[in-house]
Amino acid sequence: MLKRLTLLRDRVQSWEDYPFSVPAIRSLDALNFRSRICFFAGENGTGKSTLLEAIAAHYGFGPEGGNRSLHSNSTKSNQSVDALTRSLRLSFDKRTGAGFFLRAESLFNVVSHMDNLDMEPSAGPPISASYGGRSLHTRSHGETFLTLLELKFQRNGLFLLDEPEAALSPQRQLSFLLLIHDVLRKHKDAQFIISSHSPVLLGYPEAQILSFDGEPIREIAYEDTASMQIVRRFLNNREDFLDELFKEAPTLFED
Repeated sequence: MLKRLTLLRDRVQSWEDYPFSVPAIRSLDALNFRSRICFFAGENGTGKSTLLEAIAAHYGFGPEGGNRSLHSNSTKSNQSVDALTRSLRLSFDKRTGAGFFLRAESLFNVVSHMDNLDMEPSAGPPISASYGGRSLHTRSHGETFLTLLELKFQRNGLFLLDEPEAALSPQRQLSFLLLIHDVLRKHKDAQFIISSHSPVLLGYPEAQILSFDGEPIREIAYEDTASMQIVRRFLNNREDFLDELFKEAPTLFED
């Protein structure tokens, strides 16, 4: 299990360059992971996905996702993420080497890469054999996502997911929580680190939630997440909430 992440500040060449200029990253010293499921929460642009990608790269996953033996090389690695990766130290109490990095936004590219590999001559079975026996492109985005979770996450390892709710309806998000619960119950060395805005996913019982809003990165309660507070206000009084929003919003369309 990943227990601690440390930013080796003496390796940072410039605090003016992204992502070190981002407040949450700039103030980062170390993060301690106390739970086998941890969420990175915060507004867009606060560095949570960038830090997750740097963890993935440090562990050996490709920039678009996959496991350590299968990742797409269709895009070059991000230089800013590379710089952050070189400045990190990851401390484990047990490192299995297994796991998966799943990004909703690049899932299509990873599946296409798998299909291309299956078209090449090989002495072994096709990759699709371990993903249900057919191309994942024959499924919807959400179905593909859950198929990967069901087939590749039922084991020990480090599982990193970047905004999985982008591929999942609210009902499928509940299915996702059930799947995570099953994995953590059956596999004592399984660990999840998830970047998310979803108040459904963030509500997983006893999950550790690290907020990237402001500096430094800090642990917060579920009830204190911005996602939960906004949704609660919206549901408690939708009409007043929207009336206030529309009054405060600038005019978007003007001559």
